[in-house]
Amino acid sequence: MNSSVARLRAPVESGFAQAGNIFALMLDVFRKMFRRPFQWRDFIEQSWFIASVSILPSALVAIPFGAVVALQTGSLIKQLGAESFTGATSVLATVQQAAPVVTALIIAGAAGSAVAADLGSRTIREEIDALEVLGVDPIQKLVVPRVLGMTLVAVLLNGLVSVVGIAGGYFFNVLLQGGTPGAYLASFSALAQLPDLWIGEIKAAIFGLLAGVIAAYKGLHPKGGPKGGPRLCATRISSPRAGRSARTASSTPRRTASSSR
Repeated sequence: MNSSVARLRAPVESGFAQAGNIFALMLDVFRKMFRRPFQWRDFIEQSWFIASVSILPSALVAIPFGAVVALQTGSLIKQLGAESFTGATSVLATVQQAAPVVTALIIAGAAGSAVAADLGSRTIREEIDALEVLGVDPIQKLVVPRVLGMTLVAVLLNGLVSVVGIAGGYFFNVLLQGGTPGAYLASFSALAQLPDLWIGEIKAAIFGLLAGVIAAYKGLHPKGGPKGGPRLCATRISSPRAGRSARTASSTPRRTASSSR
């Protein structure tokens, strides 16, 4: 009985401890976000890199999301006899709900895995420890620019996903469901207003911030020794640069061992 309770208790305690460590890292990011000097160059480079690996997947994923929303809401509204509100409901569902979700998935899957792989390879190569020895804060130097970059790109991608999703919904509603283009466009402002767009942007910013903090935590605490770096990016959708850094990290201990012989 005690052994079974202990087995059930261990993963629960580990989960709470990990959540607490992630929250502590988030507080460190907030505190050191305003500390000078701010790493503007790293922030711009990371923002550009995150945007480059996220724009195309976001646009491609937004099309089926907008199509599903338009087809489902269109069929339901047609049964209710309110076909003139098809565009309004599609826009509201896409801008306020679907776009932040798509943005969070792409940011966490493409950019988050690349950030985790990059920081994980640096941790395995003991670059983080070297920065601390030199008196450089790795959170301020490496983590803050990446987290802010993911947050900024998430906000910008949310607008792109909203536009592409609405366009995809318009295309499928007009061609497949026989909707009227004029009625679809005229009903945009019937339900969806500007505050709905702000709600979607706030959601995207929160999701991007959480994805960045979790990716940074996973990168700073790799598990499995030298094999932990490649495992971080085993299922990633990222650039070859992150893969090369992770492979270099995994091959470093081998070169060290051979040189010691």
